[in-house]
Amino acid sequence: MASTTTPARASEVELTRNELPDNRLRPRAFRRSDATDLAAAALGSFCLAWLIYERLTPLSGMLGFFVSWYALFLATAWFIARERVGAIQARDRLVGIVVATVGLGMLIPLGLIVGYTVMRGYHAFRPQFFTQDQSHVGPLSSATQGGGSAAVAGSLEMVGIAVVLSVPLGVATAVFLSEVGGRLARPVRMIVDAMSAIPSIVAGLFIYAAFIIALHQTQTGLAAALALSVLMLPTVTRTAEVVLRLVPGGLREASLALGGGDYSTFRRVVLPTARSGILTAVILGVARVIGETAPLILTALGNTSFNANPLKGKQDALPLFVYRLIRFPQTASIDRAWTGAFVLLGIVLVLFIAARLIGGRGPGHISRLRRIRLARKGLA
Repeated sequence: MASTTTPARASEVELTRNELPDNRLRPRAFRRSDATDLAAAALGSFCLAWLIYERLTPLSGMLGFFVSWYALFLATAWFIARERVGAIQARDRLVGIVVATVGLGMLIPLGLIVGYTVMRGYHAFRPQFFTQDQSHVGPLSSATQGGGSAAVAGSLEMVGIAVVLSVPLGVATAVFLSEVGGRLARPVRMIVDAMSAIPSIVAGLFIYAAFIIALHQTQTGLAAALALSVLMLPTVTRTAEVVLRLVPGGLREASLALGGGDYSTFRRVVLPTARSGILTAVILGVARVIGETAPLILTALGNTSFNANPLKGKQDALPLFVYRLIRFPQTASIDRAWTGAFVLLGIVLVLFIAARLIGGRGPGHISRLRRIRLARKGLA
């Protein structure tokens, strides 16, 4: 069938198609001209703020200058964007600048904390930090003598026991709140929320009274792990519940429609889909407790000698290691404390990377060992 489009009509359609991409709103597009506009707005607003503060008014102060500069920068950037791309995209760009500023404002303190910790702790860091303890180190010894092997081993054992105790219970509670529900869901959620607001010293006092005094036990690494698990449990529960609620309900309905039960649906559909989020919940729980010092003072007490048995005797941890040494006036002791903080920061980073590598796999990922087993059965 021959085309009935006239040449004039065809040229209009072609012209419209060529002009359409330029008229589309692309909020995430950032071109070189946008960077030039922002740089010009920043420079112009800086000059205007300097003129107001230094020449036209008797105002002074660094904070007021930067606040005025930022306000003028937003106004200038919005005006330039409105003249170039229109009011709608100018408003979107203004909000994007504010959000980016807030994100940068959160990253700057974090970078300063991490950078200062690395700068202070790196100088006294030696390989023997992981092989020696503080049993033969005096207050006048150099910062490179001795190490924190007892603190490193104690921290890993305490946090590991806390993870073993709190993660299964927290995930099970999250499954109950998101998948089962019922009359008990509301009081359980209220208790979890109340536990989230418990100060760390209260958790230490609770374990000290209910476990050490009531059961006539001594301060051990196990008691410290129990206190850490009390603090870790609500974080894991609340985060895991939110992650499980984000799983689309259509996946559950499809599994149930195919004949799967509630347990099979959760194990084969919901859990693989939310695996990355659950590991994130574990990371948040570990980050919540790995630097706690107050509950360890009451339950573990600390030890300058190496003790790898969390069930017997006092045990050291990196937060206690830092707390004990930072109180001494000697420069060497303070340097050792910063080295302990540096190692603690490194351990958190290693655990975070390992968890993200494991949790970053997709729901359909099959491990190498499982592929080998399936190949032997002729299923792969």
